[in-house]
Amino acid sequence: MQKNKVILPGKTIGIIGGGQLGRMMAMEAKFMGYRVVVLDPTPNCPTAQVSDDQILAPYDDLEAIKQLTEISDVVTYEFENVDLQAAKYIEEKGKLPQGATVLQITQNRDEEKNLMKALQIPVSPFAVITRKSEIQPALEKIGFPAVIKTCQGGYDGKGQLKINSIADLSLVEQFIDENGDRFIIEKWLTFDREISIVLTRDRKGKISFFPVAENIHKDHILDETIAPARISDVIKAEALSAAEKIANHLEVVGSFAIEMFVKGENIFMNELAPRPHNSGHYTIEACNVNQFDQHIRAVCGLPLQEVRLLELAVMKNILGEQVEALLQVMPRMTEGFVHLYGKAEAKEKRKMGHVTFTARTEEKRDKLLAEFKEALR
Repeated sequence: MQKNKVILPGKTIGIIGGGQLGRMMAMEAKFMGYRVVVLDPTPNCPTAQVSDDQILAPYDDLEAIKQLTEISDVVTYEFENVDLQAAKYIEEKGKLPQGATVLQITQNRDEEKNLMKALQIPVSPFAVITRKSEIQPALEKIGFPAVIKTCQGGYDGKGQLKINSIADLSLVEQFIDENGDRFIIEKWLTFDREISIVLTRDRKGKISFFPVAENIHKDHILDETIAPARISDVIKAEALSAAEKIANHLEVVGSFAIEMFVKGENIFMNELAPRPHNSGHYTIEACNVNQFDQHIRAVCGLPLQEVRLLELAVMKNILGEQVEALLQVMPRMTEGFVHLYGKAEAKEKRKMGHVTFTARTEEKRDKLLAEFKEALR
C-alpha cells in the first residue's frame, strides 16, 4: 500500500476476526463514518453486531479472504493467528498496511525471542525443542523452575506448562504429545511486576505511545490493568526505548502491544501483539484518544493524535463466571464504565467484558476498584 494513500470515511474497512477487539475497532470506525465488514465463522459475533456486513467463513477460507479484499478499501485484523497465505494475498493486493511479516514473527514465540536477541533486548534464557530427546539437555542448560510453551497458538495461560523439577519430565513429554511439534522452554522468571506498552505507528514511521500500564494476572488471565504503571523513570525510559526499537524494526503500522517483565531496574521482553491489546482498554476513558481510534487512523493513513492521559485509571476484566454478579451490581454503580462484548455464552474464564474506573488520585482510583470488587463478591 502506498504510504501516502489515505482511506477516508465512507470507504470500507475489512476486519479479520469477530471478537471484542474487532468490535471496538469497528465501533471507532463507525464513529468516524467508515463502513465495516467482518470475516468470522460465528454468526452474529461481537464485531458483526456493530458492523455493516459479515462474511461468514473460516479465517483460512481463501475464497472468503478474496471476497473481503475485493469489497474492502483496507483490511486489518484483531488477532495475530491470521492465516499467513491469506495475509500475503491481501498485502499483494495493496490492502494490508500492517503487512504479513509482523504476523509471521508474532505467531511464533521462537521467532519473537530470536528477534529480541538480535535487537539486544533482554529475554529470559530459552531453548527451542522439536523432539522429546531435547527436553532434558534443555532443562539442564536452563535450570529450574522453567516453563514449556507451544511456539504457536497459546494465549491466557493455554499452551504452556510450568516445570518445577526433573520429576515433571513425564508431564512435559505428555504435553508435547498433546500440543504439536515445536516448543520453547524458557527459564521461569521471578519478577517484581509485569508492564505493557501500547503504541501506534503510522505508515510514515511516526509513533505515539500510550502511558505504560501495569498488569496483574490471575490464573494466567489478565485481571487488572493499572495506568500509569508504578515504575521508576529509569524503567519507563528503558521500556519505551525497547518498544520503539521493536516497532521500527518490524515497520509496524497500527496499534501494537509489548508485554515486559520488570525485575529490579531491568526489563525482560515477554510477548508481542500486532494489534490493540486487552491492557490498552483503559485508554477508551482515561485518554483523549484510545488505542482503537489510533489504530483506525494508522491503517487508513490519517495522522495520529498526540496522546494525553486525562485521569488515572484501572481496568478490571469481567469473566464468564462474574457476569451475573456484575449485572446485579450495575443498578447501584454510580461510577465506572462498563463494557460488555456481546458474546453469546458466558463460559468460565472467558473474557466477557471489562469495567474501567478513572480518578484524579491513586487513593480514589484504588478505593473505587476495591468497592467494586467487594460488591462483585
